[in-house]
Amino acid sequence: MVIVDDQALVRTGFRMILAAEGIEAVAEAADGDAAAVAVRRTRRTSS
Repeated sequence: MVIVDDQALVRTGFRMILAAEGIEAVAEAADGDAAAVAVRRTRRTSS
């Protein structure tokens, strides 16, 4: 999961909530452009 929000505090809060539920955030981004880069960087490839 990639967490995207323009406020770092909000991203941190979401990361903590997700982690408490056993969901791993693999990246964070502050805007749409950074989110697209993060998704491409962390995307799983299918074989």
